[in-house]
Order: sequence, then C-alpha cells, then structure tokens
Amino acid sequence: MIRPPPRRAGARARAAVMLAAGLIAAAGLAFVAERKAFVAERQAAPTPVAPSAKPELMLLTTLPLVFGEKFGLEGGGSPALKALETRYTVVPVAVADAGSLGQRRLLLIAHPLAQPAEALVDLDRWVRGGGRLLLLADPALEWHSERPLGDPLRPPPAFADTGLLGHWGLRLDAPDERGPRQSTLGGQAILTASPGTLFGTCRISGDRLVAHCRIGKGEATIVADADFLNVEQLDGPTANNLNAMLAELAALEGRVANR
Repeated sequence: MIRPPPRRAGARARAAVMLAAGLIAAAGLAFVAERKAFVAERQAAPTPVAPSAKPELMLLTTLPLVFGEKFGLEGGGSPALKALETRYTVVPVAVADAGSLGQRRLLLIAHPLAQPAEALVDLDRWVRGGGRLLLLADPALEWHSERPLGDPLRPPPAFADTGLLGHWGLRLDAPDERGPRQSTLGGQAILTASPGTLFGTCRISGDRLVAHCRIGKGEATIVADADFLNVEQLDGPTANNLNAMLAELAALEGRVANR
C-alpha cells in the first residue's frame, strides 16, 4: 500500500488552516464594514416609525447625546436623550437641509456644526413655512470631550453662527466671565455653564438667555447655552434642566398643533 508522504499531508493541513483563517478574517472585516455602515445610517437617516408612535422630533447635534464618544452597544443613551424619548420619537438628522427636514414640524438643534449656506436657506424657509425650532447656541461650550482638538467629531468650542441669527434679528455675545450660572428656561430655574447673552428684536427673557422669535408662520426659540443638557457633569443643582428643555419643546409643539 502506498502512503502519501507525511510532508504533503502536513502541507494540506497547513493550507486548510490558512484557508480557514482567511475566511474568518474576511468575515471579521465584513462585520466591521457592516457595523460602520449601520452607525452612519443611524446618524444620518430618519428612522421609520409606526403611525401610532409618539410625535417625531428631529435632532441635529454634535454633542454625545445619541451615541457616546466611543461607539458601542452600551454607549450613548444620555440622560437628555432618555428625557426626550419619554415624549418623542427622536429622529437624528445630519444636516438642516430640505431633504432632511421634509414635512416634519419640530426640530431640536443642539450646538451644531456650521451648516452649509444652502442648508441655512432651507432651514429659514422651513421655519417660515410653519416649522418650530429649539436652537441651543452656546458661545462658550464647557462640555468635556476626550477627543483631541481638531478632531472633526469633537463638538466645536462655540456656536458657529454664519449669519442665521442676524437674519432673524438677533445677536449672540460670549460671556464676560466663565463659570456656572443660575438661569431660567421654560419657567424653571436651571443651572447653565458660561451662557451667552442674546440681544435683538425677538422677545428676550430678562436674563437674556432665551429668545422667542416669530418667523413667518413658524417660530424659533434660541437658548444661549447647551451645557445645561450635561446634567451628569455640571456641578450644582440640575433637577430642572431637562424638564425645562421639555417645557420649551412642549410650548413649540402646542403651537404646531394649534396653528
């Protein structure tokens, strides 16, 4: 009986092991690519909802509200997001353009990146057509980030106003002094961090934190702070912070329903 040389059997075994390793590596790369695509889709595309679901609220933000800075199944789900989800179906959007805004009527923009000029035109047209916007425009963000300076995923240090507020008759000034401050939002006392000051022709609160602007058929509420959402890191009483945000959204939503 002729036996195959032992070396050839060993070669076949090594080849089988290498093939299996290659298949496993390919599967791993495919999984990583699929996960990246899933994350990008969740961040950029609206999520389909059933007709009986809660009212939809679009969310545009650079803050780690939906996902944490290190993506994972346990990441994200911030207290602010959990508060929003008690009342709304939150729909993340990547840019405030006509394609993203669509026919929805309620939008929360929390410390965004500078929007392209075309998107600003679309946003202004959307508000004037009846849209309701809560804009958190922070001129001195204190939100801690582990991402290095210059990282495109790091929230910008200040709200990048490229003319939108001026177009609506507002001016946003940075604080003269940094630090926590007691303010009022939605009729409740909240804790802010280095809030700005608003001036202009809109209806502005006594502490100049909030401006309510009637714009065409729609309305925009501008708040000169975004750090008040960071209830886990603020040093002081924050029990009312998220309820105050919900109160401002409820006021806008009520006007949507009653128009």
